[in-house]
Amino acid sequence: MGDLLVVDGPGRVRFVPDPPDGPVPDGGFDVDTRFSGLSAGTDLSWVKGTNAMLTSAWDPDLGLFDDARPGAGYPVRKVGYMQVGEVVAAGPSSGRRVGELVAMTYGHRTAHRADPATERVVPLPPDLDPVLGIYAAHMGPICANGVLHAAAEEGAADLDAGVRDRTVAVIGAGVVGLLTGLFAAELGAASVTVLDPTPGRRAVAEALGLSARDPDDPGTVADLKRAWRQGPGDHGADVVFQCRGRASALATALRLLRPQATVIDLAFYADGAEAVRLGEEFHHNGLGVRCAQIGRVPRALRGTWDRDRLSAATLDLLAARGDDLVAHVVTDRVPLADAPAHLVALADGRRHAGIQTVFTA
Repeated sequence: MGDLLVVDGPGRVRFVPDPPDGPVPDGGFDVDTRFSGLSAGTDLSWVKGTNAMLTSAWDPDLGLFDDARPGAGYPVRKVGYMQVGEVVAAGPSSGRRVGELVAMTYGHRTAHRADPATERVVPLPPDLDPVLGIYAAHMGPICANGVLHAAAEEGAADLDAGVRDRTVAVIGAGVVGLLTGLFAAELGAASVTVLDPTPGRRAVAEALGLSARDPDDPGTVADLKRAWRQGPGDHGADVVFQCRGRASALATALRLLRPQATVIDLAFYADGAEAVRLGEEFHHNGLGVRCAQIGRVPRALRGTWDRDRLSAATLDLLAARGDDLVAHVVTDRVPLADAPAHLVALADGRRHAGIQTVFTA
């Protein structure tokens, strides 16, 4: 029948019945959820009540938040965007077959009726560990899009153009940072250094073959910039991917850059990053910050890149590094039925997640 996870307010999460309406339509199909990945930043922002969409109206045409008008508020009926479903019924013209596994973004729920005309569907290769499918439709493309933005900064269209043979730094060893670091490494970066203050997360980065440093160590930034010498008065990383949603992390990213380089920012700043400092390295080194969100590929590359191509690049990465991701990144598996209690415990600090929590059916 299908149950849907709903956030009724800060700290209030439950499943509600959400059965499909009638038989499967000709072009649609039904899935039972096998895996549903937790996005610790976005998902918990609904549970904590910190998401800007809750309190401020978003005008998608103007691209503005309007504090004078109320936001969407509660209840929130779609939480999560990393699902793997098994097709259990399919309309004749849906293009799907019963038993097939697909990656989608329909939120934390036990089952879903899909409409391929309005939803993205990424079929999973049969030889891929199905738990990795949580990255195929949205999370992996977020990271691939960040790497694509680095290429666009160089005026190039190939995914590797912004990182190949270049010095790369990644701020944050969460899922976004680790996947982005792996993309850069697999695409031929000269070096990839991940900075994260948590020893366990640095250990995971190293287990994946990436270098890792503690950004809170007073000597880290200066040591790295001395090592990353491009020429006289030209020290620093060629590109920094900022993947940690804190103002201090963005400040570190700016400090690590060589002059006239760009931070590719994939982070979500729930508090608005009011402490970002723009009067120091940002100004004196002529730096740039480029927000790389999955809603847009770089403007100049819209004719050649879309989410389907970013998903294809993600599947290539998962094929190459899937065993390592399962061993080191997928750290917590929780029954889907326990998702409401688990989310509340994470939001109020009674539980601490590893790197990637996966809700399992």
